[in-house]
Amino acid sequence: MKRNNQKGFTLILSLVLLLVMSLMGGSLIVISSGDHQSNNTSDEYQQTFYIAEHALVEAEKYIINEMIGPWINPGETTRLQPPNPATATDAETEAHTDYLESLTSEANLNGGFARHTDAIHPWPVGRGTPINVVTLPDTPCTNSFRNLVRNDAGNVMVSVHKSNLNFGDVIAPILMNEGALEELTHMRRYRWEYFAINVGREQFSGGGSSIKKTTTNVQKQGTVYKVYGCGILMPKGSNDTEFENPEILIPLETLVILST
Repeated sequence: MKRNNQKGFTLILSLVLLLVMSLMGGSLIVISSGDHQSNNTSDEYQQTFYIAEHALVEAEKYIINEMIGPWINPGETTRLQPPNPATATDAETEAHTDYLESLTSEANLNGGFARHTDAIHPWPVGRGTPINVVTLPDTPCTNSFRNLVRNDAGNVMVSVHKSNLNFGDVIAPILMNEGALEELTHMRRYRWEYFAINVGREQFSGGGSSIKKTTTNVQKQGTVYKVYGCGILMPKGSNDTEFENPEILIPLETLVILST
């Protein structure tokens, strides 16, 4: 009788242990799945943050390029204004022709592009310091910043605004060579946007050298820009023109002073 009771107890104990192990296994699967999802979300936030930083860099590059001379295609740009035939002198007309020829020669050596260094015409025709001439539209990115100053008409004026720029276009040559089409589709969900505001001139301390060849800090005059950038992740299935309802949006801003 005792032996039979012990055998029954062993069977019950085995079933209980099997049930407990099954519950533990299921719990581990759920926890592991949750951790994996959390890691994916964290990676997406981190990648979006990196793209927001990239947006700030692109905005700063735009401003610097406009100051030292933007890269243009001489055959397609509208920034090469010829002299007015009614008022231009022969010397002005000849100088413009020579400038076009020099740009074309440079473009032939640089993949069709040349640096537009014309400082005679004011920006934005020639090179120069970008000023606030663009009306900032309402986008999810621009609405993320609450400290923007509006004029009497209720508009925010900026020096430049670029929106819905696709990070997939940047990384496409690398992924296409590796045949990673699925990864490229994912990366095309990442977008960036930036704008910059010219807030005036300011003095700043910069490194300089005297006649005695000793380095000192001297006061220099510069132009101050507030630069704003956003990293954006669009939902799955979004096309390249959609940017109104992002899944993740990370706004960043910085202040830069460019020596003039």
